Amino acid sequence: MAMKAKMREIPQQKPGEGRTKNIGLRGVTVADTKISDVDGENGILIYRGYRIEELAENSTFEETAYLLLNDALPTAGQLKGFSSRLVEARRIPLFVLESFKRLPAQARPMDVLQASISLLAMADAELTLETRDANVSKAIRLIAQVATVVASWHRIRHGLEALPSDDGLSHAGNFLWQLTGKKPDPEMAKDLDTALVLHADHSFNASTFACREVVSTQAHMYAGVAAGVGALSGGLHGGANAQVMKMLMELQNEKDIAGWVKKQLDNGQKIMGMGHAVYKTIDPRAKFLKEMCKRLGKKLGQEQWYRLSTQIEEAAVAEFEKRGKTTIKPNVDFYSAPVYHMMGIPGDLMTPIFAMARVAGWTAHTIEEKFAEAQGKPALYRPSSDYIGNYCGKTGCTYEPVEKRK
Repeated sequence: MAMKAKMREIPQQKPGEGRTKNIGLRGVTVADTKISDVDGENGILIYRGYRIEELAENSTFEETAYLLLNDALPTAGQLKGFSSRLVEARRIPLFVLESFKRLPAQARPMDVLQASISLLAMADAELTLETRDANVSKAIRLIAQVATVVASWHRIRHGLEALPSDDGLSHAGNFLWQLTGKKPDPEMAKDLDTALVLHADHSFNASTFACREVVSTQAHMYAGVAAGVGALSGGLHGGANAQVMKMLMELQNEKDIAGWVKKQLDNGQKIMGMGHAVYKTIDPRAKFLKEMCKRLGKKLGQEQWYRLSTQIEEAAVAEFEKRGKTTIKPNVDFYSAPVYHMMGIPGDLMTPIFAMARVAGWTAHTIEEKFAEAQGKPALYRPSSDYIGNYCGKTGCTYEPVEKRK
């Protein structure tokens, strides 16, 4: 079914009462989509009809990005052409690279990435062209260039020169090359490729909704993606993986993991990477990342990260179950953190790499939002709210001159 806005009816009630379940739009369906589906009860994630398990085991990020943008897996010829277009689009404008040299070295990578999206918009000759083909072209440029931005900023902030693309490498492999200056181990490049597939889309999460809401105003794709990056930068959305790695680093020498977990929960603190807003069982993406963590640890002689992660997972699940919270399991961030760490990716780049993958989903949703056939034209997102008043009450305040105010 084509996307169409549809708001569920909410029973009339007194302002501020009875809406707990709808806070943050929880439980409110805002649109139809063909792009992806999340079955939280059963731990199922689907991209365009394909289970994430099938794609993670058999697909590549380039093929998955094509699927998200085009509603079908490509033929061999289509995939070759799409991959070539991604390679051709990797180079970012010189003025963007030059701007990086003028930024504070301590600037947060997600802030740099968000600012860069707006700069890239200024260099796109098709920016205001709103055909579907033009938007697919913009999507390809964004998918290619977000990776280059992240790698280039990392090098420039450390006083190094940004590296040109190696056109013989995959999207994931080239990112590792541009980040480190070393030709990547093929197995590690494939692992990163799989991680990008796992992160490429996730239905109407906060950042995707931000993209769709912005482009529903008829703003261009770059404006929507910049909003998505902003939403992803928040600790309740994309920033959790960096917090997981920080937790692991702090617990390296902890002898009593179960005791630490219990104390953490007794004090009302979170176990980072545990629990999800939608999944009531283990996140299907976490299964792949857990196995990847184990294999990478063994390959690199860093098995302590897998060992520590599983100890925390087992202790946390057991403690949550004692407290009647049987649905809290590891999410995608829990094992992606040690995986990225073992790849040599610093903590503050873990969320930008999330964005590197999710930009495929963001742009696919942007195109769907812009070309909602069933509606004839896209619908502007405009939710309502209940005004519950301030200290004057709902009837309003009487203006008094400043000298008479108490």
